[in-house]
Amino acid sequence: MKGYELITIIGPTASGKTAFATALAAHLDSGIISGDSRQVYRNMDIGTGKDLADYVVDGMQVPYHLIDICDPGYKYNVFEYQHDFHRVFEQFKLKGKLPVLCGGTGMYIEAVLKGYKLLDVPENKLLRESLREKTLVELKEILAGYKTLHNETDVDSAQRVIRAIEIEEYNRHTSPDRNEYDPINSLIIGVDIDRDERRKKISKRLRDRLDEGLVEEVRYLLSLGLTAEDLLYYGLEYKFVTLYVIGKIKYEEMVRELEIAIHQFAKRQMTWFRGMERRGFTIYWLKAELSIEEKIDRTLRLLSDRKKNV
Repeated sequence: MKGYELITIIGPTASGKTAFATALAAHLDSGIISGDSRQVYRNMDIGTGKDLADYVVDGMQVPYHLIDICDPGYKYNVFEYQHDFHRVFEQFKLKGKLPVLCGGTGMYIEAVLKGYKLLDVPENKLLRESLREKTLVELKEILAGYKTLHNETDVDSAQRVIRAIEIEEYNRHTSPDRNEYDPINSLIIGVDIDRDERRKKISKRLRDRLDEGLVEEVRYLLSLGLTAEDLLYYGLEYKFVTLYVIGKIKYEEMVRELEIAIHQFAKRQMTWFRGMERRGFTIYWLKAELSIEEKIDRTLRLLSDRKKNV
């Protein structure tokens, strides 16, 4: 039985997974590899919930990777993430350390754990033009017709769904010669938060982020030269706050619609993680209400049990 090469911490938004993961990494004298598709962007801090203060444990900075690696406006993708992840992962292996992968983007996490065959998909202008006038509902119906891997958790804007269709259409007609990376044997810990508690935390966190300057962050990004379309692409906070800033919706409507969208997003995240179990992943679920110390203790016991059986 092969020993674990990685610890993966997953969970929906507002589950407290980052604080747990960083405390665990500090205990192991290791570091964090982010598994979040939007935290790769610089200057997109409040809306993506980077919560960089969580990476300081007992006054010590926990090393983190794959955060703030791209300029906003860039369309980072899972193919690039897979390559960036393995570059960082190999550095941990050379140091003899057990890294902690933490995030809520199920497709990114599953892609690196399984070593999926991925391709660097170019833009298909003809396809994009044919889809340009379709509604978000119509686009999602088209995307649902594909049976291969696509990111169901992050498709709340037309631009993102069109990109997902573009990827699926490319993959339908193109196949790589080999699987570039081996699957990774990871201990996977899921943070399971009660639905009602999750909803309360999401609502509070949204209010906190608005108080911290979420609207001002979007205005600043637009002042850098990003277009409204650029920000709409990133969905969730950036979609609704941008619509408010450019005068398409009122403030109260923005807050109401954004809150609903984040709740729906968290539900889709859990759907993806449950789907991972059906696809053969073993996930050890820990209750969110456990203290960080209890979560770490249970994780260490799982690691110890595996070592005894190796």
